[in-house]
Amino acid sequence: IGGGQKRPTKSGAGLTAKGVAKYRKQNPGSKLKTAVTEKNPTGKKAARRKSYCARSAGQMKKFPKAAKNPNSRLRQARKRWRC
Repeated sequence: IGGGQKRPTKSGAGLTAKGVAKYRKQNPGSKLKTAVTEKNPTGKKAARRKSYCARSAGQMKKFPKAAKNPNSRLRQARKRWRC
């Protein structure tokens, strides 16, 4: 993943739209999407957010060191997704 394709930790971690496009090009059939960052998503977007937040909560348990650090990629991504 090169420049402009991965969001820096300070701005919420995760892939940018450009990074997702590159990944999908390299992996045909992939359904990877960018983060759901809107305040009140409905329908499928709300379900994606709920699912991500549940999965990442498990990561918080599995990696307590990252969970304690407010600047970790995990914490920043959860903040961006509004978990």
